[in-house]
Amino acid sequence: MSDPALAVEPRIPGALRPTVEQKVALAGRDEVQRRLHEGDATLWGPPGAEEIADRLGWLTIAERMLEALGELEAFAGLVAREGFADVVLLGMGGSSLAPEVLRRSFKRRPDRPALHVLDSTDAGAVRSVSEVIDPARTLFIVSSKSGGTIEPRSLFAHFWSLVGEGRNFLAITDPGTELEDLARERGFKRVFHGDPCIGGRYSALSPFGIVPAALMGVDVRPLLTGASDAWKTPVDDRNPSATHTAAVWLGAALSALAQAGRDKLTFLISPTLPGLGLWLEQLVAESTGKRGTGILPVAEEPLGDTAAYGEDRVFAYLPDVSAPEPELDARAQALAQAGHPLITIPTRGPVDLGRVFMLAELSVAVAGWGLQINPFDQPNVQQAKDATNRVLAEFEQRHELPEPVDATETELRSLLLAAAPPQYVALMGYVEPAPEIDEAIAELRAAIRAPTTATTTFGYGPRFLHSTGQYHKGGPKQGRFLQLLHDSSPDVAIPGAPYTFTTLKNAQAIGDLETLRELGLPAERVRLRGEDPAAAIREITARIKEMT
Repeated sequence: MSDPALAVEPRIPGALRPTVEQKVALAGRDEVQRRLHEGDATLWGPPGAEEIADRLGWLTIAERMLEALGELEAFAGLVAREGFADVVLLGMGGSSLAPEVLRRSFKRRPDRPALHVLDSTDAGAVRSVSEVIDPARTLFIVSSKSGGTIEPRSLFAHFWSLVGEGRNFLAITDPGTELEDLARERGFKRVFHGDPCIGGRYSALSPFGIVPAALMGVDVRPLLTGASDAWKTPVDDRNPSATHTAAVWLGAALSALAQAGRDKLTFLISPTLPGLGLWLEQLVAESTGKRGTGILPVAEEPLGDTAAYGEDRVFAYLPDVSAPEPELDARAQALAQAGHPLITIPTRGPVDLGRVFMLAELSVAVAGWGLQINPFDQPNVQQAKDATNRVLAEFEQRHELPEPVDATETELRSLLLAAAPPQYVALMGYVEPAPEIDEAIAELRAAIRAPTTATTTFGYGPRFLHSTGQYHKGGPKQGRFLQLLHDSSPDVAIPGAPYTFTTLKNAQAIGDLETLRELGLPAERVRLRGEDPAAAIREITARIKEMT
């Protein structure tokens, strides 16, 4: 049964309302809701099109996971009884972002292991996790849909060298991958299979998201049962004759707004749902950013006043109705009053994440229909992987990496301060993730936006390569890109590889920089000097402010 308290509430400015209403009406004529529910692949392409019909397993995964829940809960109990104190997930993109949201949103049960998510090739990040665990009492989850992703493969090699016992490892991967073969060969405690018909960014409610959550003691049953409520979430669009649900309305409206130039989807999210913006970022960017079109997701951008934003914005506000935030609510309503589209998507907090995940997946799939693109492929992600492999091959021959020249003051000014809507500035941090980095980046984003009103985004490398990296290369050619690099010391070796984690991270950065430039996109880099990367970022912020 639909809950009126969770009805999606759109506030669309009058000038944009006809555009949205026309697209929503078209969704009705195309029977998008019925066809989506039936898994009709022709919503997104001709019959037999690649990566469509074989990518719709997410529509039914929650029901299938419920059927297997007893076995999963028994396994989680066994892990706890065997005395494991920590669970460390080694993964990237769709294999890590949903577990990170769940880890940050739910409190750990005291009788269950603590969950850590490691999705970085920064040597400092690897050391930080290694130093807070006892490897012998840790269960390592090697999570990779394809089974061959270089980051989890390298992280596995490191942690295997610390413990070397199959009982300390489990794998989550699709059937028949190299990772499954490795798991059988090394005697892993367990292999959980993903569904080959589910792409990584749609896998939150599959074993990739649910197994790590269950191991840390999250009651995952409400997450899975809540997914079915996404189909019934209503929309309050002041049209009593409407038969569409929120998922169809959202997808149709977001695609219409993007085609009208409002293509920067900026998230305002309750603090009770930490990390949700990063998961939404991958879902939206990889699903829509291709063939020169798309919707740019903007997560964790510092809030500004209403004049700080250009006319390319649409705001998605996700409050927690069980934990009101009057100040955040007032800021959201002020944006609507200033003429920006505002779509309020109420939630009940962490317990509602299953419904939120599914509602977002449905909406983005419908947006793919509205934009006339395939929301299930990622044609440009491979470019960065190929570039990394090319740089690593050169390193193996020459035993050194090329070192691109840092941006000059003039180049920084041109890159950052000449930006104007609909352009956006993407900051890409190849640094160890840390709260102090997040704070320094927030200040830099605000300093760039203040004189330009340009949208800013931020992603940790290489994580963002599996997320917004697709949009950077395949979406509208509106991006201006700045890499920020810092190498942690001491370095960490990758057993069996001819390079270290620092070399791998730098190769990924160099490969992506080369790819962006080959596509004709403005891209610069700055190496953060000294031992305090947050302080170095603040120095850049001070320079930006002086330039204005």
